[in-house]
Amino acid sequence: MIIIVTGMPGSGKSKIVHEFERRGFPSVSMGDVVREETVKRGLELTKENVAKVSIRLRQELGQNAVAKLAVEKVRELLRESPIVVIDGVRSLDEVGTFRGAFPGEKILIIAVHTPPMLRFERLRARGRHDDPQTWEDFEERDWKELKFGIGNVIAMADHMVVNDCSREEYEKRVRELVDKILAEH
Repeated sequence: MIIIVTGMPGSGKSKIVHEFERRGFPSVSMGDVVREETVKRGLELTKENVAKVSIRLRQELGQNAVAKLAVEKVRELLRESPIVVIDGVRSLDEVGTFRGAFPGEKILIIAVHTPPMLRFERLRARGRHDDPQTWEDFEERDWKELKFGIGNVIAMADHMVVNDCSREEYEKRVRELVDKILAEH
């Protein structure tokens, strides 16, 4: 089974991924795929370079470029694990790429929704080099994500987790969802 985790930046996707990893299931990060490609192209890992490579990949290989590059990693992991989690799918083209590459696998989509102001505060506190520091940067990043089609993936989710609560409550919601998915499959 393939579990796709999606949501806007700062929504809390990594908590879901980490819960599956904690239970022994591997993951593939779409962002890591782009960062690896940035390094392969001899570029420094800056926000600007990663964004440029992300756009260039899509120009060269199509809107599902990152998914195409991730397929082999997912295939390798599925040989050793019954479940592989994919973090950061942003478009229905990418979902379609995974469905096409793995026609015999059940694919579930989990979306995380977090109110924008809460995501902004968390991203600023997280302090990653590519996180927005102003509300304007945050909104610009959100619009880019929405233009990729992430809203469509969220709309097609099999499961939705709302992250508008304390860390403890959200972690409880995540554990309960993972328990439910593992019990059903």
